[in-house]
Amino acid sequence: MPRGFHGPPGGGMNMQQMMKQAQKMQKQMAEMQEELANKTLDVSSGGGAVKITINGEKQITALTIAPDVVDPDDVEMLQDLVMTAVNEAIRQIDETANSQMSKITGGMSLPGLF
Repeated sequence: MPRGFHGPPGGGMNMQQMMKQAQKMQKQMAEMQEELANKTLDVSSGGGAVKITINGEKQITALTIAPDVVDPDDVEMLQDLVMTAVNEAIRQIDETANSQMSKITGGMSLPGLF
């Protein structure tokens, strides 16, 4: 005669405990996402020639370019400085998000959440 599922043998977590844990993790992730959305990072390239502020939603909220790097004869250098600063800003905000996420998940990989 088939028996119902009673959880893993040896006193493991039952379904209700697992659901409570999942709800707690979901609440922590929502709080972390809100905190991250309010976070800003300042990043620069070219020794401060280009400065960028990015928020946790990966939106550039400020961009400052030092006048002495604006050379009409060398637009490529300015483009490289801006691109470097933007890419570094995105990398740092991603690193911050991943670090916060690992605190919640205990290092467990949950692909697709960020």
